Amino acid sequence: MDAKTMLAAQGYATARPLTATTQMAEVPAAGLSAEAPSPAGSLAGMAQDFAATLRHGEDTALAAMAGRADPHALVQALAQTELAVETAVTLRNKVVEAYQEILRMPV
Repeated sequence: MDAKTMLAAQGYATARPLTATTQMAEVPAAGLSAEAPSPAGSLAGMAQDFAATLRHGEDTALAAMAGRADPHALVQALAQTELAVETAVTLRNKVVEAYQEILRMPV
């Protein structure tokens, strides 16, 4: 297995849990709603994943400076951290745009 294939497989294994869909319970026939994941819970989970990604990148960078980490692992961790930060900034920008659009609405 060459290095590119191995890095792709590692990247896929890392990203797979992030893209997995959550299983939602079926709605009962009586019309009562089943428990669905709350938006606050999913946002909290995303924030925890974001913090964990940043922590992992920082730990890998510190290990690389001390000579205990592979340079390829450092590059991969920094790329994941960069992607997480860019995603958070994009999400923040969309929220700010939506807020500004609401403020522009006539009352």
